[in-house]
Amino acid sequence: MTGFDRAELDEMVERWVDANRKAESAGDWKPLADMYTEDATYGWNYGPKQDFMAVGREEIRSVALGLEMEGLEGWQYPYQEFVVDERSGSVIGLWKQVSDATRPDGTAYSVYGIGGSWFRYGGNFQWSWQRDFFDFGNVSALFVEMIQNNALSTGMQARIQRSVSGEKLPGWYPAGQEPVPLW
Repeated sequence: MTGFDRAELDEMVERWVDANRKAESAGDWKPLADMYTEDATYGWNYGPKQDFMAVGREEIRSVALGLEMEGLEGWQYPYQEFVVDERSGSVIGLWKQVSDATRPDGTAYSVYGIGGSWFRYGGNFQWSWQRDFFDFGNVSALFVEMIQNNALSTGMQARIQRSVSGEKLPGWYPAGQEPVPLW
């Protein structure tokens, strides 16, 4: 016996991909928050010293999909593949991270390596849990390259300034001290 209907999970994935395309086109990911349960959590690790965690739909909307996506307008996150487990309701989506800025040779700035999201289905076409993973070294290398080539948008420059200001940013915690465990 399975825990979730496979057709329902497949439809959830289709709805998610469609909503992501709309968010990318609009440069506004906040509407995606409606696809999470009221008490959902969304987090990721950012290297050896920091974790991010948003707790609840409204914090996901305002911080994870709002503040954390500022400066990434124009970026796309095309999904490459999904792995779905109807027994647990787990879904893994593997994606790329592609900037709208291009190198002098015309290729898009894109994170090399694998990025992905691990979701837990909460029923009613909503996620109850999401954890992102990505290659921190490749993300860092890409941003250094973009800085060196003066290829960052004004919004991304402001985002970087905010992150290096020393100010305590909402949702960021010393590794292992987030309000909900990453794993």
